[in-house]
Amino acid sequence: MRMVIASDLHGLPESLEFLLAKVKELKPARTVLLGDMLYHGPRNPLPGGYGPLHMPELFRQLMDLAPVTAVRGNCDAEIDLELLPFAMPDNAVIECDGLQIYASHGHHIPLQPPMGAFAPETVFLHGHTHVPRGETLEGFSFWNPGSMTLPKRGYPRSYAVYEDGLFRVLDFEGRTVLEHRPSPRS
Repeated sequence: MRMVIASDLHGLPESLEFLLAKVKELKPARTVLLGDMLYHGPRNPLPGGYGPLHMPELFRQLMDLAPVTAVRGNCDAEIDLELLPFAMPDNAVIECDGLQIYASHGHHIPLQPPMGAFAPETVFLHGHTHVPRGETLEGFSFWNPGSMTLPKRGYPRSYAVYEDGLFRVLDFEGRTVLEHRPSPRS
């Protein structure tokens, strides 16, 4: 199963237009959005081209291309959710290719073991940090596509593609930023 994964668009239509083009090109079975869709947030600079009012129509177009699973981020206010054409719960569970993937923006859960009641081999798919991530710690995998709009720590703007057990983060030029396959608990 192929999924296109994006996070932290922060109200930039240019980022969503890029995502739309990638979803049209790649034809995934699902698109996953990991929160912070409209508002840029109080700790982030206002991105050039900021235009949250243009985003809902683009999200409707995205939904016409593939089913969307979206989770709420810390910058997604109630009023913003009223504009979006999909629900944004705090988390979602996606099962594919024998993996149990727990999707969350990442601001409500620890992003390192111990992981409480979660079963080993769970994959945690998150955004929030604006930093790409792909690693396995104590049997738990942690994946982050980075930010499509406001990347941090010198990383480029990025998104991810999951297919056949491989999580790949790509920049907007199509270069691989990182790859990761979940590994069993040792």
